[in-house]
Amino acid sequence: MTHSSAPTTLSMKANPSHPTVIPSQGEGGVFDQRQRPLRDLRISITDRCNFRCTYCMPREVFGADHAFLPQPELLSFEEITRVAAIAVQMGVQKIRLTGGEPLLRKHVEKLVAMLAALRTPEGHPIELAMTTNATLLAQKAAALKEAGLHRVTVSLDALDSARFTQLSDSQVAVERVLAGIEKAAEVGLAPVKVNMVVRKGINDDQILPMARYFKGRGHALRFIEYMDVGNTNGWEMSEVVTGAQIIQTLASEFELEPVQATYYGEVADRYRYVDGSGEIGIITSVSNPFCGDCTRLRLSPEGQFFLCLFASRGYDVRQLLRQSASDAEVAAFMMEVWRGRHDRYSELRGQGLAPMHKIEMSYIGG
Repeated sequence: MTHSSAPTTLSMKANPSHPTVIPSQGEGGVFDQRQRPLRDLRISITDRCNFRCTYCMPREVFGADHAFLPQPELLSFEEITRVAAIAVQMGVQKIRLTGGEPLLRKHVEKLVAMLAALRTPEGHPIELAMTTNATLLAQKAAALKEAGLHRVTVSLDALDSARFTQLSDSQVAVERVLAGIEKAAEVGLAPVKVNMVVRKGINDDQILPMARYFKGRGHALRFIEYMDVGNTNGWEMSEVVTGAQIIQTLASEFELEPVQATYYGEVADRYRYVDGSGEIGIITSVSNPFCGDCTRLRLSPEGQFFLCLFASRGYDVRQLLRQSASDAEVAAFMMEVWRGRHDRYSELRGQGLAPMHKIEMSYIGG
């Protein structure tokens, strides 16, 4: 492994998240109160997870006796696909399946195939992705690819096996996750994105080991500032390692240069290794919020729309679906929800004005 002898310290401002071309009303689609277009639909297909990560689903809150949603309350694959099809007609270009852990939902490949068949009004396929903890990915990767999934993002907060087991509060070895990542890449679910949530004093010493391991492997490693998702993780600002601090740590060993954003709403500030051996991303929801171009609508497992990862309330679409509403009625409801959207939690947090109660990330997905 070759490291630069003259690492460069880079400012977060060197790589703006916003491309120069901003969508306008004239480009079609549905826009919210801040002129943000609806482009992404994130679908949480289960609230179940086999991890108990302390920043997401701490065991002291979500214990062994935690009552997950019963199967009849979950949206069926047909209901999910119907909502997704309407969303695509409204301008959605990308769908991401999340959880909980989405691979715990039985026959998830069937849902992937149903969604992969969707087409935009222009006849183009949508981008279809999934976020997973990868514990079942080695077994499922080939079937997911065959069904039409394009790529996966894997959550991984430490490379050291003991530390990983501690952080995930599970009996899963990190080698199982790494095997899932490699299998996904092997079958063509690539480039695999690997997300690391960084907490000061908890796993910030894993930044460089993670970078060393993934450099040159063809995967995109992304570091995420520790966020105040939900109400159960005891979030403290003192535990946040900012994107600028992460870049400074990386620049102590690697020479990096910023990469221009490739699309409107891209959340990660991207950097590439000067030697051409790949790139990393930094997601700065706390220190440098990107609310201004957020294009994401979230659908919960039992059919609630949420307009922000930190939202306090949802909007029930399941009732419409199960009362035989027409597609036009469902579309009108979705348009009304999005057009009324003015959420900007991360910006308000920085001003000390953010609401206290928030939906749990384990329920709505990242």
